[in-house]
Amino acid sequence: MSKTNTKPKNQKQETAEEIDSVTIRFAGDSGDGIQLTGMQFTTSTAFAGNDLSTLPDFPAEIRAPAGTLPGVSGYQIHFSSREVLTPGDAPDVLVAMNPAALKANLKDLNKGGILVVNTDAFSSQNLSKVGYAASPLEDGSLSDYRVIAVELSRLTANALTGMSLTKVQAERCKNFFALGMMYWLYDRPMEPTLRWIEAKFKKTPLMVEANQKALHVGNAFAETAEIFGHHYRVKKAPISPGLYRNITGNEATALGMVAASHLAGIELWYGSYPITPASDILHELSKHKVFGVRTFQAEDEIAAIGSAVGAAFGGRLAATGTSGPGVALKSEAIGLAVMVELPLVILDIQRGGPSTGLPTKTEQADLLQVVYGRNGECPVPVLAAATPADCFNMVLEAFRISIKYMTPVFFMSDGYLGNGSEPWLVPEVSKLPKLQSPVLPSKEQFKPYQRDDATLARPWVSAGTPGYEHRIGGLEKQDVTGNVSYDPENHERMVRLRAAKVNKIAQEIGPTQVLGPGTGKVLVVGWGSTYGAITAAVKNCQARGEPVASIHLRYLNPLPPDLAEILSRYENVLVPELNMGQLLKLLRAKYLVPAVGLNKIKGQPFKISEIENAIKALIAGGKP
Repeated sequence: MSKTNTKPKNQKQETAEEIDSVTIRFAGDSGDGIQLTGMQFTTSTAFAGNDLSTLPDFPAEIRAPAGTLPGVSGYQIHFSSREVLTPGDAPDVLVAMNPAALKANLKDLNKGGILVVNTDAFSSQNLSKVGYAASPLEDGSLSDYRVIAVELSRLTANALTGMSLTKVQAERCKNFFALGMMYWLYDRPMEPTLRWIEAKFKKTPLMVEANQKALHVGNAFAETAEIFGHHYRVKKAPISPGLYRNITGNEATALGMVAASHLAGIELWYGSYPITPASDILHELSKHKVFGVRTFQAEDEIAAIGSAVGAAFGGRLAATGTSGPGVALKSEAIGLAVMVELPLVILDIQRGGPSTGLPTKTEQADLLQVVYGRNGECPVPVLAAATPADCFNMVLEAFRISIKYMTPVFFMSDGYLGNGSEPWLVPEVSKLPKLQSPVLPSKEQFKPYQRDDATLARPWVSAGTPGYEHRIGGLEKQDVTGNVSYDPENHERMVRLRAAKVNKIAQEIGPTQVLGPGTGKVLVVGWGSTYGAITAAVKNCQARGEPVASIHLRYLNPLPPDLAEILSRYENVLVPELNMGQLLKLLRAKYLVPAVGLNKIKGQPFKISEIENAIKALIAGGKP
């Protein structure tokens, strides 16, 4: 926590200390409602007017054994009175619901940080499950932290005495008791959570009363028990005027797809097979039937994209979503969409791999797969979002390119962006881009592969439209006529035309924005979810007068046309990625620059300090 000043209240109230920012991590079993607790704290913080960034972190197992390390769920939020770019390198506060949560997360807590523990969970059985020979609450091992020991389970049960609740029902309310404590400690409003409880449990009034009471009592306990001494206040962040909402990357992606449908005036079809961390997009889109959205939960990945290709043949705005394993299964059908030149958006919400890998963790290891992972010469444009809110803009751009150039387009996000959240300025509809497909010629002039001179796009005609009948299917087409062709000269021409069409997209990519000086010692090049950590690290280095700049790529195929010239102006190029160096390979191969990578494959996003240390090493003449 960064401190600014202290303002005493009147004598009946504790001192409120003003701070610039704080990072809190909630941790416990999945059954403790950790994600719900974190999301409610986030919503309350958004209402309080702070800038914020979040990092949900949960196990892959649906119901891991209670009290074990594999079952620990976490939710981290960084909020501030200033701009927030990451969910924080390390928490200032850790709320640990049991010994497993403590052991899994204590190493990350800042020395001197606040540690709130539920002492009721520190039984000998729970301690032994995670390898504690003695309770860390009693052996002095927590002396580096400010320990706040609270009997959360007992206090919650006492608060709900007299209500017709089972012991299990009362125990489940302890997360709201803890949330109430945190609301007092950081001066958060309770009203948004009280309204949420009422809406969520409206069919069971008893649970509405129990959870709201636990929240109130937890808040009152923190104020009256004098366990914290005083509480903290984080001022509102200066933000541009407008309508804001807190949004996750997956929610932003879904809303961007709905917006694309309306801007194009074409009904949206989304065919998808449930897969972590992309499933939330299907869930969100299924709520928007009133806007003409059609969702299809397929029996497998191949059926999902098959339905999307069929929808594109039928003139619908088509999309399919998945993660890395599903991209592999969809590859042949993506090739079909490339061959017949249909608009189709493929969402890849990346996760740790290979195979099942780390399905609830984040990674950026699908880049080479989406650029090259199909049989034959099969080029596809690739776009990537930089932040959760940016998912709205970039998926909208993916649809715009797809229907203008008549090609499948990859939109890339990842688990960190998809599940993480930040405030989003709701855009004005009048300022959103226009989505228009190639002009349809008259029936007399129609040729299925007659191309637009500016984009090389062919006309988009629904299969079977009277007067516009034409060949469909995955066999190579003859140029202009669209008849099946085995002619080798025609095949080479069509392959090169499809590649040239993708390359023409570069003509619409605006100048690359450079953060920092136009020349210098180090240029940091990022893509996807590394944006926040890179930007914060570079700004920190620049504040110390270090000769460093950064660029962030949202267009990965084709790459920006000014990229070669920008790369040539810096002595060193550093490419941080959550993989073993995939963008690095593309840059070195295409531009022959001696770029170096900073690679992390731990299922967790970069810390600001990790990138800062790599920049310092390069400036000093070493390696990251």
